[in-house]
Amino acid sequence: MSRRVVVTGMGAVTPIGIGVEAFWEGIRQEKTGFAPITRFDASAYKCRLAAEVRDFQPENYMDKKSARRMEMFCQFAVAAAGEALRDAGLDLEKEDAYRVGCSIGSGIGSLQAIEREYGRLLEKGPSRVGPLFVPLMISNMAAGNVSIAFGLKGKSLNVVTACATGTNSIGEAMRAIQYGDADVMVAGGTEAAVTPVGIAGFTSLTALSDSADPARCSIPFDRDRSGFVMGEGAGVVILEELEHARERGAQIYAEVLGYGCTSDAYHITSPAEDGSGAARAMINALADGNVAPGEVTYINAHGTATHHNDLFETRAVKLAFGEHAKNLRINSTKSMIGHLLGAAGAVEFIACVKELQEGFIHRTVGLRESEEELNLNYCKESYREYIPYALSNSLGFGGHNASILLGNMQR
Repeated sequence: MSRRVVVTGMGAVTPIGIGVEAFWEGIRQEKTGFAPITRFDASAYKCRLAAEVRDFQPENYMDKKSARRMEMFCQFAVAAAGEALRDAGLDLEKEDAYRVGCSIGSGIGSLQAIEREYGRLLEKGPSRVGPLFVPLMISNMAAGNVSIAFGLKGKSLNVVTACATGTNSIGEAMRAIQYGDADVMVAGGTEAAVTPVGIAGFTSLTALSDSADPARCSIPFDRDRSGFVMGEGAGVVILEELEHARERGAQIYAEVLGYGCTSDAYHITSPAEDGSGAARAMINALADGNVAPGEVTYINAHGTATHHNDLFETRAVKLAFGEHAKNLRINSTKSMIGHLLGAAGAVEFIACVKELQEGFIHRTVGLRESEEELNLNYCKESYREYIPYALSNSLGFGGHNASILLGNMQR
């Protein structure tokens, strides 16, 4: 029998607040992080809004020398991991470092490093490309830097599944604990892709909203949705084997019950039109957690505000839950923080944990009216009610589908 896995710590760097409490207070206040891009001059771009992390000072979370050897996506990860470890009250000196692992992914790595060093290559020649270019740029350095910063010597993973990265990273960390590879895993996702080529590339793909109105730019499940808004940040959680957590008197926030993954095997950017792949991921997560579909009342949707995602995810929910789909509360945290790409699933996982704890389902901010086929309850209003289970979905380019099931410790 596999071991039970619980959440004992959380850390977040988000466009609506740095730190879990600031992030959660932003959620409760229905705060949005959308504003004109400041990372570069976007005046010539069709898309000029993003959800940037404001007032992040890396030296508040690490020494200046370490910060200089990390790109922003790694700095975010180290900051969030530090908060999560403190929140968990985990004394690493008392742990077997080889039983504490790390599973933190980034969908892209550092576009900043690529842009900067390619510019040097063109302007000054190959000898001027920085010697740290590769270790600064590659996506596994989030997990690497977190492991180095905190002395984590167990399994170290970097899952890269585009926008499903954060959810897959936490799911794979859960598996490592269930099957005895680790007692504790530091898990999550991080991203910082608000750069000229990042915004230009997603714009050319017609994935980004071109709305200039911060109140109408990221509106999942709305009939007027026009794409997602690029966000950035990190979410990191501490997953722990239940008895290990109990023995050290840890505060337990929620239980991670199930994890499901599939591939659409259909298209490099579009989800399967019938929702079958995403539906199977949800079904697999429920089966893994031994929870019947009718017992679930809440889903944190991938909900990107692109036409295809919201329509096809709706079809997936109907396929997975049948008639019970109409009884579900479904919301999208991206209505406030935008799409954090590889960090999205991890930050949304944290939102789910807080919602379970407080019996509060946030509304999908900005949602007014949906088209005919989008006829489920996408939370035009918030709800205060007991939530036994939360199912969080993430869908990534390439056809990656990941769902993770959380259980309320009071159930």
